Amino acid sequence: MRLNKTVLAAFVSFGLTFTLQARAVELIAIGKLAGTLRDFSGQSALLENGVPGDQLGGLGSGLAWAGGNVFLALPDRGPNAVSWNAGVDHTTSYVPRFHTLQLDLRPAPDASTGLPYTLVPTLLNSTLLYSHVPLNYGAALAGHAAVPALNTASRHYFSGRSDNFDAATGSGDTRDARLDPEGIRVSRNGRAVYITDEYGPYLYEFDVASGARLRAIPLPANLAIAHKSAVSAEEIAGNARGRVANKGMEGLAISPDGKKLFGFVQSPLIEDGGDGGRANRIVAVDLETGHITQYAYDNYLADKAKAFNSSELLALNDHELLVLERDGKGLGDDSKAAVKRIYKIDLTGAQDVSALSGEASLLAKAVSKTLFLDIVVKLQAAGIAAEQIPAKLEGMAFGEDIVVDGVVKHTLYVANDNDFLPTTPGGKANPNQWFVFSFGDEDLGGSLFVNQRWTRRP
Repeated sequence: MRLNKTVLAAFVSFGLTFTLQARAVELIAIGKLAGTLRDFSGQSALLENGVPGDQLGGLGSGLAWAGGNVFLALPDRGPNAVSWNAGVDHTTSYVPRFHTLQLDLRPAPDASTGLPYTLVPTLLNSTLLYSHVPLNYGAALAGHAAVPALNTASRHYFSGRSDNFDAATGSGDTRDARLDPEGIRVSRNGRAVYITDEYGPYLYEFDVASGARLRAIPLPANLAIAHKSAVSAEEIAGNARGRVANKGMEGLAISPDGKKLFGFVQSPLIEDGGDGGRANRIVAVDLETGHITQYAYDNYLADKAKAFNSSELLALNDHELLVLERDGKGLGDDSKAAVKRIYKIDLTGAQDVSALSGEASLLAKAVSKTLFLDIVVKLQAAGIAAEQIPAKLEGMAFGEDIVVDGVVKHTLYVANDNDFLPTTPGGKANPNQWFVFSFGDEDLGGSLFVNQRWTRRP
């Protein structure tokens, strides 16, 4: 059956999703690194909650391909699943970082999974994020200093603790030390990485070699909040507009030519319906001119009769994106995963919603979406039970092409955020994981896939 744009728009207007999932998108490999391992940051001292500051976890908050079999993995603000102080939402002085990984995809069957390829992950390096400009830190709390011990006169390290800000300024203050990184992409020349942050929300550029912040890319003022708090519930209650606490700038994509960034606000803004609402915003940033466009995305799933937050973006080309939507269920809290889906959208002809506010106004301009991959269905078909599917699948990246039976296939890597918990509350192993899928051009419904190429690798 063929549907024209008018019919497709009618489906979307009624909250329905037109499905074009190709059967040829296949799971080909799974790789794991235990959550008990340590990274190369040198931060072995215990954090406020007793978790080691170098625990290797949360690797799937963001994932970026850096060429060949090299990827950059981004944890978020650090271990806060272990309670210690509700006054800072149990966040700690974990120094945000990105890790350099080798994800070696080998064309040999994996006896442990029964899949046709074997994925061997190896940690190569850990890079801490800092600013040359002094940052705003909080006061000592319960005997724990907010200022990182490794700070020097020229290196002021970011921190995951939620009280590291200046209360006299709004959330657009880029001198605040608190950083909750969620998305990462490599620049076209391979010398820098772009990282999104949920606190501001911010969009930063860091030097890939040293971890130094190079610049803050201005974002629209309507995304920010006026009143900051170390406690998320108080921050939500104290603001009538702007991003929802802990659900700011989440996903990040870069166009294959490196000229444009696409940022995803995880939850609708407070004035657009807030957490649980349907109207998310995608922010497109032209890196050459600084021009910013905002687009509306409807995260409602008719078959579930519910709206779901979105975790990641990935660019097929300069105007078409893959969007990862998910629930918070699965391996992590000992529940059963139900929704982990990747949708395809096209921004061509979509209206700029920068001047619009409110869910109804945004939904009227929302881009249409088609289902590209139902991850839960694919993983269950491979024998993985719903309770073994990671709750927080958050990172996506393309990798090198492979050849299957003489046919070129593209690869898609999906990673999990295990919240730095080596085991679940029920005692199940909760490792860092990567799921690799293969797909062909014919699986994209006519879209052109342009894989990114670098002039210089990190």
